[in-house]
Amino acid sequence: MSDKPWQDAIPVADLESGWVTRVTVGRRPVAVYDTPSGLYASLALCNHGGADLCDGYFDGHVIECPLHQGAFDVRDGKPVAAPATKPMRVLELRVRDDMVQVRF
Repeated sequence: MSDKPWQDAIPVADLESGWVTRVTVGRRPVAVYDTPSGLYASLALCNHGGADLCDGYFDGHVIECPLHQGAFDVRDGKPVAAPATKPMRVLELRVRDDMVQVRF
């Protein structure tokens, strides 16, 4: 368990249902994913080519980078399609008082 503080990201009502929503938390771009099994979050920039994952194709639990089509499972960050080989950074997420919060 991290001792870093929770930070407000976005009201739940403002999320794109069944899709990925880009938010800025502090100065960091964050992707919040609304999946069939719940909400997940990651850093928004792909670790392979630096593209904004929020511009990529999202299906269920998989986000595909718009630059090279590498794909990641948003639940744990693991790469599921080349050329991605390194896991993306996922963030802890919780919902408090109808606000999505993340912890880096």
